[in-house]
Amino acid sequence: MADKRGGAGGPGKVKKARRAQVRLPPLVPWTGGELEPGGDYDGLEFSGADLTGQEGTGARFMDCGLRACRVDEASLGRARVLDCVLTGMRGVGTDLAEATLRDVEVVDARLGGVQLHGGMLERVVVRGGKIDYLNLRKARLRDVVFDGCVLVEPDFAGARLERVEFPGCVLRGVDLTGATLTDVDLRDAARLEIARGVDRLGGAVISTAQLLDLAPVFAAQMGVRVEG
Repeated sequence: MADKRGGAGGPGKVKKARRAQVRLPPLVPWTGGELEPGGDYDGLEFSGADLTGQEGTGARFMDCGLRACRVDEASLGRARVLDCVLTGMRGVGTDLAEATLRDVEVVDARLGGVQLHGGMLERVVVRGGKIDYLNLRKARLRDVVFDGCVLVEPDFAGARLERVEFPGCVLRGVDLTGATLTDVDLRDAARLEIARGVDRLGGAVISTAQLLDLAPVFAAQMGVRVEG
């Protein structure tokens, strides 16, 4: 687990995440109005849209660009976000429970209390920005890259992470309780602070420096008292 360039707990290299490469077609400006539950949004550009409190449960967004949108308390549970670029999103309490994000780029988001529990994230890049209290309980993440962002108390309890990377990220108060990790690369995180679930790090790879930083957490998990 500690700084093995040859892989997470065994021979061979850690499998790298396959990064999303989204190429949007020419987009048509969204003319406004309210989102609709189960709505179908294809090839649209949402620029500076205020989606605060709107109801879009089960909606589908495909080949869309969402730029500088407000999503406070927006209800987007079970939404499908496919081949989209989300830039400069702002909001608190956005509900994306059980949503699917596939081939998505999220850039410079400023979000808090996002509910993504039970969601499916595949080939997703989250670049820059800050997300507080991200709820990913029992979510499935495959080929996901958190790149240079700040995650404050992200909740991965019961989640399944496969080929997930955190280069340049600040991770504070991570909860890994009951999580399953496969080819998760934490070595390049700028800061790694695990609050709960350190025993679930099997299947991840960390650096020697991170191992030393986490030593007190490992000792506490094992019931070892360190003195002197």
